[in-house]
Amino acid sequence: MTETTAPVVHRGAPAGEPLLHADDLVAGYLPGVNILEGCSLVLHPGELVGIIGPNGAGKSTLLKALFGLVGIRSGRLTLQGDDITNLRADALVRRGVGFVPQSNNVFPSLTIEENLQMGVFQTPQKFHERLEVVLHLFPELVKRRKQRAGALSGGERQMVAMARALMPEPSVLLLDEPSAGLSPVRQDEAFLRTRRINKAGVSVVIVEQNARRALQICDRAYVLDQGRNAYSGRGRELMHDPKVIELYLGTLATDVDAARDAEAPPAPRAEPRSGDTAR
Repeated sequence: MTETTAPVVHRGAPAGEPLLHADDLVAGYLPGVNILEGCSLVLHPGELVGIIGPNGAGKSTLLKALFGLVGIRSGRLTLQGDDITNLRADALVRRGVGFVPQSNNVFPSLTIEENLQMGVFQTPQKFHERLEVVLHLFPELVKRRKQRAGALSGGERQMVAMARALMPEPSVLLLDEPSAGLSPVRQDEAFLRTRRINKAGVSVVIVEQNARRALQICDRAYVLDQGRNAYSGRGRELMHDPKVIELYLGTLATDVDAARDAEAPPAPRAEPRSGDTAR
């Protein structure tokens, strides 16, 4: 990334060395087929950065490339200045990177407590220390520690998955669509929980299809389109950017708004006033 284009790509980013820096990444699943066509992203300490865009834009692929689950064909990825390009996921966890996938993110046959133990399988001696910290962030789990994860609702599973990812004490947390498949109320809880984690000192990158809600909680955001950076800026500013609204927010919000309307209780029928007669 050249010095002249960097401020445009990372509009609104604070000064100083980023914690995580993805520079001009090209990546894909099949040989010769690229999903990412030169994506760039910076995450500074303490930031909550969102990634939004239409379906097929490469949002989840970017997150998986950051976590070593999709091979990076060109470009560079650094963490605190160290090159971590194409490091395996287990090595990234040891370096302080956590990842919460969109689905299949808990061990359903294990209890909540056993799921959290899996979060520190590389450093089991830290279990009790980290358990206390994580349960403070997720008090809803305290009385349900012995319950099997397979019996939980979607929102509760998402909570356990986030808690497990925090057990190794990551400096960076990657969240892939934490609100997917949840009711509007549970979606709001997921976003509030994400912000709470960030306020506790964890830098967060969140991929979201619920673009409007993501922009409300993010410090900054990147809009991807066809595997490339399309727009970037502060979350609240992008919410009111005419081009972003016209090209992305209108279509991205349609399904979310429809789901919210479908779950809303019907409006009460007005009772006839005294003296009114049927016509």
